[in-house]
Amino acid sequence: MSGIVEIAKRAGVSPATVSRALRGMHHVNERTRERIIEAAKIMDYPIRPDLLPRDESTRTNTIGVIAPFISRWYFSQAIAGAEQALREAGMDLLLYNFAQVDARQRVFQQKKLVGKVDGLIVISLPPTDKEFEQILGLGIPVSLLGIADERCSSVSIDDYKGAQTAAQHLLEMGHTDIAIMVGQREHDYNFDVTAQRRAGFLSVLEEQKIAFNPANELVANFDSHTAELAMDEFLTRKKLPTAVFCLSDEMAFGVLKSIRKKGLRVPEDISVVGFDDHEYSEIFGLTTIAQPVQFLGQLAATQIVAKIDNADAKSAQMSVPTSLIVRETVKKLF
Repeated sequence: MSGIVEIAKRAGVSPATVSRALRGMHHVNERTRERIIEAAKIMDYPIRPDLLPRDESTRTNTIGVIAPFISRWYFSQAIAGAEQALREAGMDLLLYNFAQVDARQRVFQQKKLVGKVDGLIVISLPPTDKEFEQILGLGIPVSLLGIADERCSSVSIDDYKGAQTAAQHLLEMGHTDIAIMVGQREHDYNFDVTAQRRAGFLSVLEEQKIAFNPANELVANFDSHTAELAMDEFLTRKKLPTAVFCLSDEMAFGVLKSIRKKGLRVPEDISVVGFDDHEYSEIFGLTTIAQPVQFLGQLAATQIVAKIDNADAKSAQMSVPTSLIVRETVKKLF
């Protein structure tokens, strides 16, 4: 069996270029890569399956989905939407889930994905530069859900603008003393949802020359239990704000429970706004910012299928608008 040096001579390039091309790295001219692959085939050199032209006989008809969590509402909804669209396209979904950071390193290794999937959806997990090089080096379509990057297709919402809408609604209802419940920063996953929504909310207060009291910032873990505990402690204060904006509906559910345990009323004593439009939000009468999470999953899957059917299709960065859903948890003060 021939080696890299022999392939380099036959293709008229350097051994380093051959090595980069056969590892799927992107800084190799496509025509040069094709010439190297042809030389490697002639010389019986083993070639990664993902570098070869993929026709119907080599397809797996399976799309990989990488998600850090599956039990959280957002991720389960996104996966459900992607699965529905893939099923309609006659394709299967292979879920790569990890609850620990070291598992993330294993998932993003190319050998875990090569030859197993025809495309890849990454949900709300900003890849590092190294991880991007690895997944783009697979030679298969990639779509990011919940984050945007010009290097591949993506579908997301504008978290900053959504939070601005929530703040503007509260101000229009006469609230200026507002607390915010943010999500715990999970540095290992590099999520930027908390930062974007928090910044959007505060930008509206700053624009209206309303000072934000740092003591009015609560922290939970994007779930109802930790939100309830955080609100329990917050409600021991003598002076309370007139409203609370929660960065997720699940946190808002915990806040609502805590307020009612204290014997206070929503919205008569404290108003509450969430973010997501969780299916339980209507039951709770929660005013919230709606994002169509299942639809986002469907769009990401549709992007992948379109790219598989037409390799020349351009990558698209899609932004889906959020909307304010007014229900019963915000009181008009004047």
